[in-house]
Amino acid sequence: MDGVRVREMTEADIDAVAAVRVRGWQVAYRGLIPQAHLDGMSVEQDACRRREFFSRGVGDVVNVVAETGAGEVVGSGVGEVVGWACFGPYRDRDLPSGDAELYALYVRPDLVGAGIGRLLLTESVARLSERGFPRLRLWVLAGNDRARRFYERAGFAPDGGTEAYEVEGVSVPEVRYARELAPAAA
Repeated sequence: MDGVRVREMTEADIDAVAAVRVRGWQVAYRGLIPQAHLDGMSVEQDACRRREFFSRGVGDVVNVVAETGAGEVVGSGVGEVVGWACFGPYRDRDLPSGDAELYALYVRPDLVGAGIGRLLLTESVARLSERGFPRLRLWVLAGNDRARRFYERAGFAPDGGTEAYEVEGVSVPEVRYARELAPAAA
C-alpha cells in the first residue's frame, strides 16, 4: 500500500496500538468470542497494560507499527498508526525451542484488505529470517476464516497444533499455523 511505512513501535504509539488491537478484536472476533467480552474491551485498559509491558522492556519481543502519512521522515511518529505486529521467540513449551512466533497482527478494521497486514507480515518474516529463526508459528481462532485465508496465502499451513481457551465460560478453539523461513542472505 502506497504511503504506508513499517517502523519500530515507540512508547508514543501505545494509545494508537491499543485502539487498533481492541477495535480489531471487536470486529474480527464477532460471533467467535462472547459479545459481552468484546463489548467490555477498553482501549484505555489495553493501553495501560501495554504501557506496563513496554516499561519493563521487551527483551526479544519486537513490536512494529504500520504508519500512514508520515511524510519524508520514516519513523518520525507524525503519521497515523493503522496496524501493529508483535513477534519473537516461540513461547509454548509443546515444541522444541528455536522457532519464532507471530504473537499478534492487527489492522484498523476499516483498512483490512488494503495491504497493510501483508506489509506487516512481510516485515515480520524478514526480521525473523535475519535473526536466524528456521520457522514462524502463529495461532489463529479456528473460526476466523478471513485470517486463516490471509495466512494461507502467505505460505502458512496448519501444523496440527490446536488449543482452546475459555472466554466467559465459552471454549474458543485455536489452530496453530507454521511457515518455514528462508535463511538470511550472507
